[in-house]
Amino acid sequence: MAFIHLDIRCLYTLLICTAFGSTLSSNAEIKVNPPQDFEIVDPGYLGYLYLQWQPPVSLDNFNKCTVEYELKYRNVDSESWRTIITKNLLYKDGFDLNKGVEAKIHTLLPRQCTNGSEVQSSWSEATYWISSQGNLDTKIQDMDCVYYNWKYLLCSWKPGMGAHLDSNYSLYYWYEGLDHALECTDYIQAKGKNIGCRFPYLESSDYKDFYICVNGSSESQLIRPSYFIFQLQNIVKPLPPDYLSLTMKNSKEVNLKWSIPRGPIPAKCLIYEIEFTEDDTAWVTTTIENEIYVTRTSNESLQLCFLVRSKMNIYCADDGIWSEWSDEQCWKGMG
Repeated sequence: MAFIHLDIRCLYTLLICTAFGSTLSSNAEIKVNPPQDFEIVDPGYLGYLYLQWQPPVSLDNFNKCTVEYELKYRNVDSESWRTIITKNLLYKDGFDLNKGVEAKIHTLLPRQCTNGSEVQSSWSEATYWISSQGNLDTKIQDMDCVYYNWKYLLCSWKPGMGAHLDSNYSLYYWYEGLDHALECTDYIQAKGKNIGCRFPYLESSDYKDFYICVNGSSESQLIRPSYFIFQLQNIVKPLPPDYLSLTMKNSKEVNLKWSIPRGPIPAKCLIYEIEFTEDDTAWVTTTIENEIYVTRTSNESLQLCFLVRSKMNIYCADDGIWSEWSDEQCWKGMG
């Protein structure tokens, strides 16, 4: 009888182990290959690159499954990866070509196709580097771009410290909507050398990455190119406000008012900084309106003055450049 009980226990244990082993074996057999032909392609857009791949081999067993891909990419030396989950075979984004680019991708099978567990392939990896011709000190210095009044873009630079006297620079730009990169047609020059560019009217260029490359030529050395990415609304410099008025409402309250700067910038996109002076005391405040009321600290103050400047606000841009200060407007009491 004891022998029979032992046999039943062994049989029960054997059945559990067999069933568990079968589950493990079933899951272990579900594998998927990584995407094929993964590469980073430069279409000539000065930093806007294509990451593209082909489906993995041997997907016949998963015809009814939606295959997805997890893509990770970054500039070399960046601390974090950007991660995208996609069903497509192409992804586009902008990169700083002053540095290398690295990316990796693997295949994902959803749980409904794999007995409840997500299956991932191994990673496929790709890198991209612009050839680093020329010494670093031949690159331009102090690149500065300003989008004046949201109408006129102007960029300027200084020659590289190590650039020979026969060196000269050329600027190219591209943004989404252009068929290809364009060269500057209106250079700013000093002593016959290009030190800046006045851009033409840039149609539909706002709220897009704007790519610039400044490279150079010399008969005696190679010149290292420089790459930049801007969003034009973040480098707008408005005109200063004008038609300032200062009105005494009563013995204490003062009304300060000014006109919205001329040009295409909507009133809702501006913030103002006001510097107000009462005799020898000055303070600064900001507002999104083109009018404020202030209170005099003394009825005996002999002079009240203020001036204003403007900038793009957080509702329309991530950053901006303050305008020049307006002319000063003053009120003088009876002294």
